[in-house]
Amino acid sequence: MATVKLVRPRVSYADLQRAPEDGRRYELYDGEVFVVPAPLPRHQVVQILIVELLRDYARQHGGRVLDSPIDVVFSEFDVLQPDVLLFTAERAHLVDLDAPIRHAPDLCVEVLSPSTAATDGGRKLQMYARYGVPEYWLGDPAGRVEIYQLTPQGYTVALSAAVGDHVTSPTLAGLTFSVRSILP
Repeated sequence: MATVKLVRPRVSYADLQRAPEDGRRYELYDGEVFVVPAPLPRHQVVQILIVELLRDYARQHGGRVLDSPIDVVFSEFDVLQPDVLLFTAERAHLVDLDAPIRHAPDLCVEVLSPSTAATDGGRKLQMYARYGVPEYWLGDPAGRVEIYQLTPQGYTVALSAAVGDHVTSPTLAGLTFSVRSILP
């Protein structure tokens, strides 16, 4: 007996834009649609602290910091919504404040939640690497941050730090912080 594989049509970013607004956030992975669940309050507290840290950095060094919900359109079929992203001063001109982001940020940050941890450490990590995001952070509200640095082979863990540690970014000159300042 032959099996039949159901083929779902690929959804493009243009398709998403034409859909009626329903209050949900969506991501596309190779044209497959995923609903992004609303984060818990702890996630939001950590996200705000990371935004504040990176805004201070951008004020001193230049650049542009944005946070979700925001579409980063890597291709018509690959669209993510990082929790926080940064474009350095040299690349801030790539951000059109009236259009979706269509360039790889210099940094993407995801704050882990129970509902997103597997995606953030798997599929999203792979996609950020594929599209050339030089640095990727995974912030775990339980007390750890992992920083990934892009190499020709993909991401490598540049460092893994706990609440008592201080961190220096491997790609953003002058960015040093206490893990406690973003993971209270």
